[in-house]
Amino acid sequence: MIIKLGKRIIDSEKKLERPYIIAEAGVNHEGNMDKAKLMIEQAADAGADAIKFQAYKAHLLASKYAPAYWDTSKEPTQNQFELFKKNDFFWKKEYEELANYASKKRIDFISTPFDFESADFLEPLVVAYKVASADIVNLPFLEHIAKKGKPVILSTGASTISEIWNAIETIEKNGNKDIILLHCILNYPTNYTDANLGMIVDMTRVFSEYIIGYSDHTLPGRMNTVLGTAWLLGAQVIEKHFTFDKSLKGNDHYHSMDKEDLKNFLDYLNDITAIIGKTKKHYIESETSSRLYARRSLVAKRFIPKGKIIDSEDIAIKRPGTGIPPYFYHIVIGAIATKDIQEDEIIKFGDFEVL
Repeated sequence: MIIKLGKRIIDSEKKLERPYIIAEAGVNHEGNMDKAKLMIEQAADAGADAIKFQAYKAHLLASKYAPAYWDTSKEPTQNQFELFKKNDFFWKKEYEELANYASKKRIDFISTPFDFESADFLEPLVVAYKVASADIVNLPFLEHIAKKGKPVILSTGASTISEIWNAIETIEKNGNKDIILLHCILNYPTNYTDANLGMIVDMTRVFSEYIIGYSDHTLPGRMNTVLGTAWLLGAQVIEKHFTFDKSLKGNDHYHSMDKEDLKNFLDYLNDITAIIGKTKKHYIESETSSRLYARRSLVAKRFIPKGKIIDSEDIAIKRPGTGIPPYFYHIVIGAIATKDIQEDEIIKFGDFEVL
């Protein structure tokens, strides 16, 4: 599958190309436009492909009786509605302003809508829709988004294979085949031992027609290892929460990367990409002299007079490889020498004649 995602083309057959990096700002702006724009600037400067926000209103997203499902030692709010209400200040006007600002900074703009209204006003602003893991079974919502005709990036946290297939079928039945599936663990934060990046391999097998990626919620201390491993296992799109200050308490700051983390990760990717190099087996230019001088040729083990029928006692196999290759050994044996060949001389074509 090939999908145009913003300024990039993602090809499911080219898994070791640089992944598409989404800096997930979410609501780390805390309702402050200057902070939101700062994260756009920093993500663009660090080299992310896209900046992503979340568009929701608490009363459309959660009941007032919805309990917390995150680590409350990190985010102490015990109620979903209360937490979402803290950060639901941005709406249509603000996201239009942020999308325009992202365009000026030459970074793709993506957002996760959490309701039909936000999905509608985001349509002209985003290069793709991101669907949160929790909405993978919200089939009416998936139908609505699918009809927009934009790529759908679908997180698969806390889901089963059948639930993922149901979501895919719903999107495709509504005329949209541009689907990217992200492996995700729906824990905030995700323990390293719970990341289960091996599931990416299974997803590339089960959903072989689709582009597979990874949405990460682990703490940033081992970010290069976690995200780098996800990429090497097949993730072509990588999403990681992003903040302007990791030291801030609450919500998503504590499990986010910052500008320097992102720069370091992209440097790490560049190093790994350079080490991986070509992905089709063939010798490289710098091995040309090795092919000549480290390989072996047929060599006269002793003096071979002209006219002698060459036998196995006449031939040794030695370096360099500038003469007749050893795979012609059985052709040379039984041939007649057409000249005197000195001991240890490299045998050439023309030094013998096949009877």
